[in-house]
Amino acid sequence: MNKQKFGIALPIILLTYFMIILDNSIIFTSTAKIASDLSLNNQALSWITNAYALTFGGFLLFSGKAGDIFGRKRVYLIGLAIFSVSSLLVGMSANATMIIAMRAVQGIGSSILAPSTLALLMDNYSGNMRTKAIGYYGATAGLGASFGLVIGGIIASYWSWRVGFFLNFPIGIAMLLLSIKYLKSEKTYAEEIDVLGTILSILGIAALVYSIDGTKYRLLSLIVGIVSLVLFVLQESRTKEPIMPLELFKDKERSFAYIARFAFMGFALSYFFLTPLAMQRVYGFSPLVSALAFLPETIPQFVMAAVETRLSTKVSNSKLLVVGMLFALVGTAATAIIKIQSGYLLAIALPMVFIGIGQAFALSPLTVSGVSNTTPEMSGSASGVVNTVHQIGGSVGLSIVVAMVSQYADPAASYNHAMIWITGITAIGLIFSLLIMYVNRKQPVAK
Repeated sequence: MNKQKFGIALPIILLTYFMIILDNSIIFTSTAKIASDLSLNNQALSWITNAYALTFGGFLLFSGKAGDIFGRKRVYLIGLAIFSVSSLLVGMSANATMIIAMRAVQGIGSSILAPSTLALLMDNYSGNMRTKAIGYYGATAGLGASFGLVIGGIIASYWSWRVGFFLNFPIGIAMLLLSIKYLKSEKTYAEEIDVLGTILSILGIAALVYSIDGTKYRLLSLIVGIVSLVLFVLQESRTKEPIMPLELFKDKERSFAYIARFAFMGFALSYFFLTPLAMQRVYGFSPLVSALAFLPETIPQFVMAAVETRLSTKVSNSKLLVVGMLFALVGTAATAIIKIQSGYLLAIALPMVFIGIGQAFALSPLTVSGVSNTTPEMSGSASGVVNTVHQIGGSVGLSIVVAMVSQYADPAASYNHAMIWITGITAIGLIFSLLIMYVNRKQPVAK
């Protein structure tokens, strides 16, 4: 492979990852129309998101390890096929049972694609090219979430919500054919799978996610989740082929990166979920207008993501991360201080510029640090942990923020207090980003 050019492998991997992130964001702006078209009550509607979150989060660690055993390209192709076909069937759904079941299957496909795309980047590129490729991967996560709101708003307003899911099928099939031809990575790094660890991880994470997003038996689910995860860690400490090697957490940079990403996603998902609702309830914006109102965040993020990638070879990864978290903190703090009653331009649009720049600079370095100093044998598991933290961090953060502001009936008061909590979560991310910079203070910059 030409070391000076990425070739077609990078666009294939990034477009696949963009597709699953985009799909998750589109749901935010389509729920009302889905409920209307399929005559769903609130409980059934919540399960459209819950079913996906449970399988996506639950299977991530297993999926990350599966690529080490069966070959990352092979597992990636299976995940892409599952995701593409299930997307088509979600779009064709005629009732609650079908759409919930297909969203669960779609979550399994996403759980395979998320870690395998990152692991494939590490297999297809090396050295400075790998660092840049991982940087693009991190930027894709933020851009997919941002553009998902805008695209979802447009689709829901001018076409059917089904269109967003139908589009995944031809795109997925095209990526499948291109991947077969152009992606490399048939090497395996393990011979057997930890069956007990797999069961405990799926049960533990799925139960934990349900305790956050579910409607009934949440306390019981939390207890099951905690007990299962404790048993999972004990199992991983003694098995020869762990799906999550505990050695991953011995490296301080990776450990701090997992915590920083957990906090970052807690802030990001809470902000992306609550801000469109607040604009509709306080300003009277339509779903489309509230989606387009995110352009002051989306455009700077898109532009600055390219700038961050160019800077990544000149400035240390940890410094870029701290800069990004600082910008994000300024944006969230400004929104909390100015308050939503001050009007869209001052209270939302202006701080969004800072948040967009912050996301552009933070997500790529967080991804780089999350898989730093890993051997090829560990890269699949590290990718699984990065994506698991990404998924659960957002759910936990949103759950905390919603719980903390549930007593406020007034939409403006609720949002203003939510932004205080979101600012606090962002500050935690900044603290651990500074710790990453501290442990890397003697590390030379790659040239």
